[in-house]
Amino acid sequence: MTAPALLPLGSTLNVLRPHPNVFAFYDGRIPGARAHSAAPNWLDDGAYALGVCVYAVVAGHEAIVYDTNISLTHARMMRAALAEAGVTSIRVVLSHWHDDHVAGNEVFADCEIIALDLTQKALAAHREEMETASPPIKPLVMPNRIITGPTELWVGPIKVELEPAEIHSHDGLILLLPQLGIMLAGDTLEEPITYVAEPERLGVHVEELKRIRAWGYPRILPNHGARDVIAAGGYGPELIDATIRYVKKLLRTRTDMSLADQDLSTFIAEDIASGTLSYFAPYEEVHANNVKQVLALPPS
Repeated sequence: MTAPALLPLGSTLNVLRPHPNVFAFYDGRIPGARAHSAAPNWLDDGAYALGVCVYAVVAGHEAIVYDTNISLTHARMMRAALAEAGVTSIRVVLSHWHDDHVAGNEVFADCEIIALDLTQKALAAHREEMETASPPIKPLVMPNRIITGPTELWVGPIKVELEPAEIHSHDGLILLLPQLGIMLAGDTLEEPITYVAEPERLGVHVEELKRIRAWGYPRILPNHGARDVIAAGGYGPELIDATIRYVKKLLRTRTDMSLADQDLSTFIAEDIASGTLSYFAPYEEVHANNVKQVLALPPS
């Protein structure tokens, strides 16, 4: 068995432009490659292997950065790319509290860092483990502007709506660009499948997915997805429908063990066949863990 290639951190970062006003900083999803260590770690196993993308909405000299990426190196490269594009004023919005979305906060410590109150509380509660993780996020720079609900911002003439949504994590915050018809989804949507972090809340997640589907956004840019799809402008609303089907089917594994025994390619076979989802082998492990978490829930 060939040992994984350890590539220099940031050396495979791509700057994509899914829309003239949106920068997408994409890294990972490179078979046989890792960026931090051959040993298990959150950066490689939870982000780089699956592909990770964070975004900046840009108009003139202003930008809103949506998440700060998986390392300080990545964050510095993002900031350099934005400066080269003429950006002199940056605000940051955090989609939720997980490591791979806040690891670059220190690079933006001189900026306004906006987050939900729920995100601030989760970061404070998990600060010690995040600062001692592999790799460590130390110091963990905290948000400095706390919001408690839907919030409206502007980047030049572009309206930006921040909308809380409890999907994947209890503190999800989606960034909407209504004039452009674009939803920056954070981890509330992921392709091919959602990463179950809070299994006891999956029923709520389904209802929240239905709610965001009703918003009618034609283009969706998730933080984990296929590079080529993101580069071409993102996913359509059918990604939300596929996610609803997946989560509902996951919940049915509690009463149908034949579903629990299916590998990912079988579990989402219909959506792969229709072209709604694309199969990506590293998500087999994600799916197996999702099933394990659902089966471990106490009887309802």
